[in-house]
Amino acid sequence: MRLRTVAENLVEHLVLKLNQVPEPLVETQVAFSMARSVMTGVKLGLFESVADEPRSASEIANACSTHPGATEKLLNALTSCGYFTFQRDRYALRPKTRKWLLRRSPKNLCDKLLFQFYEWEMVGGYETFVRTGAPHRTHSSIVDSGYWDVYQKGMRNLAALWADDVATRFPALPKARDMLDIGGSHGYFSVCLCRKFAGLKSIILDLPEAIKHAAPLLAQENMGDRITHRSGDALTDDLGEHTVDIVFLSQLVHHFTDIQNRELMKRIARALRPQGVCVILDSVSAQAPGGGDQTAALLDLYFAMLSESGTWSIATMQDWFRAAGLVPLDAIRFRNMPGGALVSGRKPA
Repeated sequence: MRLRTVAENLVEHLVLKLNQVPEPLVETQVAFSMARSVMTGVKLGLFESVADEPRSASEIANACSTHPGATEKLLNALTSCGYFTFQRDRYALRPKTRKWLLRRSPKNLCDKLLFQFYEWEMVGGYETFVRTGAPHRTHSSIVDSGYWDVYQKGMRNLAALWADDVATRFPALPKARDMLDIGGSHGYFSVCLCRKFAGLKSIILDLPEAIKHAAPLLAQENMGDRITHRSGDALTDDLGEHTVDIVFLSQLVHHFTDIQNRELMKRIARALRPQGVCVILDSVSAQAPGGGDQTAALLDLYFAMLSESGTWSIATMQDWFRAAGLVPLDAIRFRNMPGGALVSGRKPA
């Protein structure tokens, strides 16, 4: 999947082909203006205000306690970006807006977009990172409770996009009893897997601050003692020996270096029972620049700036498995997860 300048008519197609369109301008000012407009619409409640019926700009401004004239400007911008329709002086939601930007929708991304206000500030560190190689900050160094709360809710939004597919395409383990979900915070992947495997229980290992804000999200799933949190650090905690049938890591290995991931896989392999599996869900990088997904390449830069690492290729992850004594399984890609894949390794009998 790729974000790019797209021609809307024949003339635009020709000038684009002839390199007469200032694409860097479109892909910077237009892109960041559009992004901030959508994020602002979520934060101020514009989309929610017309969830039940079309409204005028003044009615929306009154419902959101915003300035009428400025609100109309934002509504017009969002209409041009395809988030509203406009008829008879009324603004109404488009289908994509209802699915992704209303809290009543089970697939909504509202909290993720609110977390992007933090990410907006983070990517401002790119210049310093590229000049110095020093990462911006890591999860373990953050003490802002507001950050952790919005982060956990945003990650829960993302998990809802893929958790059912992950559970459906998970390596077969009908008799699995115990699972270790490393860095699983909100626990939604554990929830979906425990609902698939009737006898499965899961322990979620995560940082103390993450658990503090993720525990209420897990409690909403009413899983009782089948899924519990354990405070700790994946890089240093003892994972035991022959203690689990499944180890699951979602969006975690991109925070660790190659050496750290190799050491982690050795401890995971030791913790797995015979025929158990280690499953990684993450964005994956291409073997060569320009050869893979645009999203994964951009995330590689983002995660490197945050935590000294970045996305890894499927081949590299499978090499971690082999070095730890696990047998790599065929990787699984998801059509609705740009640049993402499920990469698994099984412990021999």
